[in-house]
Amino acid sequence: MNATIDLLSSHRSIRKFTDKPVDDALFHTIVRTAQCAATSNHVQAYTIIRVQDKENRRQIAELAGPQPWVEQAPIFLIFCADLTRLESACDRHKLAAQTEWSEQFVVSTVDTALVAQNLMVAAESLGLGGVFIGGIRNDPETVCELLNIPDNAYPVFGMCLGYPDQTPSIKPRLPLDLVLREDSFFGPGSKKERADSLDAYDQTCKDYYLNRDSNLKDQTWTRQMADFMNKVSRPHMKSFLEKKGFFLR
Repeated sequence: MNATIDLLSSHRSIRKFTDKPVDDALFHTIVRTAQCAATSNHVQAYTIIRVQDKENRRQIAELAGPQPWVEQAPIFLIFCADLTRLESACDRHKLAAQTEWSEQFVVSTVDTALVAQNLMVAAESLGLGGVFIGGIRNDPETVCELLNIPDNAYPVFGMCLGYPDQTPSIKPRLPLDLVLREDSFFGPGSKKERADSLDAYDQTCKDYYLNRDSNLKDQTWTRQMADFMNKVSRPHMKSFLEKKGFFLR
């Protein structure tokens, strides 16, 4: 074990923050550190928007849930997958930008996720905490209007950051044998062994939910996932992405 492994293993979502502001120089260091994340072909296909306007924060907090911590956190960020700089590079060299292909959608979205994870880890290493906000995709068109996000860019998720005013327990993750396989997707081990492992994880999650500090519930992981996957989630996203110039081919 080392400090990096300890930090990564202690990640938890923080939704309550102290009033202590985050120094701009510190924040800029965190962003520069995040930029060192891996990026496909060095495209760096992301833009990070720091939202400070109070009314925009209020509206985004409401459409995201509501999630009041979006309005209350010292820092709120929107992470955008962004192909506009790549368009500009093509224009500079009089070439056509092939932005509408599915691969470009995947590349830009993955780049955005990688830089965001780096940013969260960098922030946590300096004593901050935060939470990702996927709820901005409830109404991505409004987010684009509020923040002037152009075509060939789209908001993937948000992030709240600040100094934690809570210490929630850490959610248990899936057992290693359910996520790590050798040589084949199915790997060694029988279906029964995997089912037994999932049963044990269900019980672990149920115990966690029944004993955490707040929002107690009696639910297993598979029940939660079945409920999640049994309903249509954000059906507007496909048409929204196509309208923004993504995922057309």
